[in-house]
Amino acid sequence: MIEKTAHRSRELFSSGYACAESVLLAIAEAQGVQSEFLPKIATGFCSGLARTCGTCGAVSGAVMGINLVTGRSKAGESVDENYRLVRQFLETFQEMFGSINCGELLGCDLGTQEGQQMFREKHLLDQCYRYAEEAARIAETIIESRGEVES
Repeated sequence: MIEKTAHRSRELFSSGYACAESVLLAIAEAQGVQSEFLPKIATGFCSGLARTCGTCGAVSGAVMGINLVTGRSKAGESVDENYRLVRQFLETFQEMFGSINCGELLGCDLGTQEGQQMFREKHLLDQCYRYAEEAARIAETIIESRGEVES
């Protein structure tokens, strides 16, 4: 399931969904979760939080995917497992790529015309595909390693 989820994330991204959307959708599909609100809730997280060079959209999508499985449904429920798994994801992604921030990962500011031009000219979308694929792979690995995958 892990490789299928990673591949699906890349496939969705290539078909026109953006980073956070594609990662969240791939993880949701793997978990049997369907909703018209997916990918809507991920859209503003794309391109480093709406092109602000913030957290990488693939990272945000993966965190939302982990949340689908381990997030709280009611106030007062524990956040401990979720936070532990999200931190595990963040640490793994950071170790693999050196950052979790879009601007640092790409080396350009997507909030500017110059940055967007650089993104196109240097074919940085290829890097984004890799980040999305790896984010989905890491998140699905963490979810599956829990021992009880919920739908």
